[in-house]
Amino acid sequence: MADSEPRPRGRPRSEETRLAILAAAFDVGASDDQQDFSIAGIAARAGVSKQTVYRWWPSKADVLMEALAHRADLQISTLDRGSYADDLQSFLGETFDVLTQPGVVSASRSLMAEAQQDHAFRARFRERFLDRRRAAFAQIVQRADARGDLPPGIDGELAADIVFGTTWYRMLTTSRPLGDTDAAALATLLSGGRPERKAAR
Repeated sequence: MADSEPRPRGRPRSEETRLAILAAAFDVGASDDQQDFSIAGIAARAGVSKQTVYRWWPSKADVLMEALAHRADLQISTLDRGSYADDLQSFLGETFDVLTQPGVVSASRSLMAEAQQDHAFRARFRERFLDRRRAAFAQIVQRADARGDLPPGIDGELAADIVFGTTWYRMLTTSRPLGDTDAAALATLLSGGRPERKAAR
C-alpha cells in the first residue's frame, strides 16, 4: 500500500477560531487608535494565544488582509442578475456600500501603506487581495461576453483598472466617499455610455 501524502505541519485551523481572529483583526486594525494593532492585540481580542495567530499568518497585516478579503467575498456578489448592466450595477453598488462601513477605508489604507514598505507583503497583498477582487470583477465581464451582451469596445482589463483605480484613488487621496450616484455613473461609462437600469439590490 502506498504511503499517504504528508499532512501539513501544525494543527488544522478551526473555522470558528479563524473567524474570531479575523473579526478581531478587523476591529483592531480598523480602529483610529492603532496602539493595539499588533499580533498580541489581535490575539487578546480574539481570546487566543499569540502562537495561534502566528501559526496561521506571518504578520498582523496578513491577518487584516484576510479579514478584508473575507468581508468583500461575503458582501460583494458576482451572481448572475441576467444582464451585464445589472451585474455591473450590483457589483459596483455593493463594493461602494462596503467602503461606507466604519473602519473599512482606514484598514484599506493601512494595508496599502504596509505594501509600500514591505516588498514581500506587497506580493501577497497583490495576489491574495487585489488580484482576488479583479478576478471577481472579471467574472462579470466574461459572463457578459459569453452571454453576448458585453458592449463593443469594452476591454475587461482596462475596465478593472478603471473600477479599482477609481476606488483606490478616492480612498487614498480624498475624503469623498463613493456612493450610488458614482456607481451608476461608472456603470454607464463601462457600458459604452448606455444608460443603465436600476439593479435589484
